[in-house]
Amino acid sequence: MSGFRLACVQLSAGNDMSANIVAAERLVRLAAREAEFIALPECAVMLEPNRQLAIEKASPEDSHPGLAAFRALARDTGKWLLVGSLTIRLDGDRLANRSFLIDASGGIAATYDKIHMFDVQLAGGESYRESATYRSGAAARIAPTPFGVLGLTVCYDVRFPQLYRALAQAGAELLSVPSAFTVPTGRAHWHVLLRARAIETGCFVFAPAQCGTHAGGRKTYGHSLIVDPWGAILAEAGEEPGIITADIDLAKVAEARAAVPALSHDRPFAEPEKSDTWRSRLASAK
Repeated sequence: MSGFRLACVQLSAGNDMSANIVAAERLVRLAAREAEFIALPECAVMLEPNRQLAIEKASPEDSHPGLAAFRALARDTGKWLLVGSLTIRLDGDRLANRSFLIDASGGIAATYDKIHMFDVQLAGGESYRESATYRSGAAARIAPTPFGVLGLTVCYDVRFPQLYRALAQAGAELLSVPSAFTVPTGRAHWHVLLRARAIETGCFVFAPAQCGTHAGGRKTYGHSLIVDPWGAILAEAGEEPGIITADIDLAKVAEARAAVPALSHDRPFAEPEKSDTWRSRLASAK
């Protein structure tokens, strides 16, 4: 299939998993009326700010109510779904932030555990330490689909271009970046990062996002995007839950890569010696 319609579902998940599943199902069914492939954001059925409650509410993969609901929804609609991520309970008190690719029969075609953890203290007072709750993934993932080869990533991964280059060089034509971006970093970096990843790889990039205000006062940026291999924005959501769609033509991947064949131009080089200058400057500024 060289052409298809892609939908990104934008959500505003709270900390009530059942209610979130109902809200997501409604929008997926609407999207299924016009799209063959439907993608949802990171933490699609729960954004719980309390670490202990997040662990208690999470479930193992084989009994996760969100995963069961989306597998049934894929079977019912006959559509492929990219569940941006679910919080999956692992052994002990750690979770995986796991993305699921579900085929039209409800089977799990691929999974990916978010590699890069968002650990940061923002200037406005917001603090995030994902590594305290989640176990980071250790492997990049591509998956064949009827629509093209998909490279799976999640949110903060977008700041690590080497991951996207590796996915593209392994055969990815589509790149998913389901996210729950903060508002300050979203305003500053969201569009430029996603467009850059598309341009660097010659891939279509789609980024379904969380939006609005969540439990504990956390705010996410929204603005789900679908970007073509030349970096043009094909569709963009606003700041409310909803759906965006775009027609995807994989011939555009070959065109972009022929025009700028950078994926085949890697050269070996000696890495520079590491400098501690920036650490010294930071210490002297305090």
